Amino acid sequence: MLDDTDKIILERLQKNGRTKRNELADLAGLSLPSVSDRLRKLESGGYIREYTTVLEPKLFGLDITAFITVSMESSKYYQRFIEKALKINEILECHSITGQGTHMLKVRIKDTPSLEKLLSKIQSWPGVSGTMTNIVLSSPKETTVIPLDITK
Repeated sequence: MLDDTDKIILERLQKNGRTKRNELADLAGLSLPSVSDRLRKLESGGYIREYTTVLEPKLFGLDITAFITVSMESSKYYQRFIEKALKINEILECHSITGQGTHMLKVRIKDTPSLEKLLSKIQSWPGVSGTMTNIVLSSPKETTVIPLDITK
């Protein structure tokens, strides 16, 4: 179980993964060795999956974000579909879903011709019976921060 001190540390790291351990110690009211020990436990416990940097896609020429709903003929194609999706760099996320379709893909791509080419590729995969694409016009909120309900 996480205590409030763990949550304080995790909240700060979600907002700035480059926060130095001494800053975390000051924020949490702990010694540097105590913060280091907590971080090791949070990492080994799977609470911290990775440390990363978030880049601005448009500065790399990736002007289009789209969500592609994929429909599959049968679940027997599931594993092969996942393997193919994992190999495509433009596919940022792949989710198995309920409702319309079987999978939801989040993609970032250069332009509409590139999106059309990617869709053609996905539609040619074994078991794919159809796709529906929604192109994002703007993203007023896009985050990876999980709310931690800190009571302290």
